[in-house]
Amino acid sequence: MAELRTEEEQIQAIKDWWKKNGSSLLIGIGAALAIVFGWQAWQNYEAQQRTEAANQFANLLNAFSDQSDEQSGETVAFVAETLRNDYTDSAYAIYGNLILARQQMMQQENPEAAIDSLKWALEKSGEHQALALVVRNRLARAQFSAGQYDDALATIDAAGSADAFDAIFSELRGDILLAQGDRDGAREAYLAAREQSQQGRSGVLELKLADLGVGEGA
Repeated sequence: MAELRTEEEQIQAIKDWWKKNGSSLLIGIGAALAIVFGWQAWQNYEAQQRTEAANQFANLLNAFSDQSDEQSGETVAFVAETLRNDYTDSAYAIYGNLILARQQMMQQENPEAAIDSLKWALEKSGEHQALALVVRNRLARAQFSAGQYDDALATIDAAGSADAFDAIFSELRGDILLAQGDRDGAREAYLAAREQSQQGRSGVLELKLADLGVGEGA
């Protein structure tokens, strides 16, 4: 009969099946466990990396905020480099280099160094579109300060449609074109910034237009 009628037959059938399939079953179970525990270990590692990066960023912020410490500048530079090297894919590394660039611009008056920091930050911020626009804006301004006018314009152009940053970029474009002696181009850029502004008319922008012979009613 096809059916197993006795307990002995059932036991023997299980033994026979185990001989044929037991090894592959154990391998499959082992592989599944390895995947599960490997994934958990990776998740734990990622969480630890985020925590360590956050702690490093906090140290950088503290150093940047404490201007009474003569070593604060060196600390900021060291921690920013640590974030770049050890936590490359962390957003904290991008934020850290934004702060480093600000220090290089405002305190050290070294726009060339700031440009290097911001170029690295821009490269790493590709998946964070809003953050990339912030970095791009600061990079263009650093290039402008360094007299790299064409590079600054190229940085702005590469932003494409930047939504809330459109007016900011247009006004900065006007500043750069004016510095290059292109008054007509600057006027067009400032008018575009006025049109794109989501915050109403800016007093500073209106002064720039007035200097170019454009009244508020234009």
